[in-house]
Amino acid sequence: MTVIRAGGPTLEFKVHFSNGDKGRRRLKRGARPTPPSVKPGRVPRISRLMALAIRYDDLIRQGIVKDYADLARLGGVSRARISQIMDLLNLASELQEAILFLPRTTKGCDSIRERNVRPIAAIPLWSRHREMWEKLTAERMI
Repeated sequence: MTVIRAGGPTLEFKVHFSNGDKGRRRLKRGARPTPPSVKPGRVPRISRLMALAIRYDDLIRQGIVKDYADLARLGGVSRARISQIMDLLNLASELQEAILFLPRTTKGCDSIRERNVRPIAAIPLWSRHREMWEKLTAERMI
């Protein structure tokens, strides 16, 4: 609470500092906004790669990027790596959703890795995908 006395009436109001342009600190009126709560742990790498594959596919569909080679140049990775990431789109839609919403990793390694999912994505039958996914998640206890 800040009190300013100017020879007459007293003004009382809350102030806080915030970051302005070029790193300048700005004095703002009102209470400091509460920061968003941060969930413990981190998003599994396979979830981030799945989101990346969806984003890359959207860029290609919109015509912003021509092909996988352009994506590889933009991302600074090989075309083979782009193909590996994009192969995640061959998974059944329920599996893609399950991968996107995997629980956060709080300690240690991720329970499911991309290497575990590649053989599933290589099979053309979605029914077989579901069977293999059930087996994988049962082994990894998700």
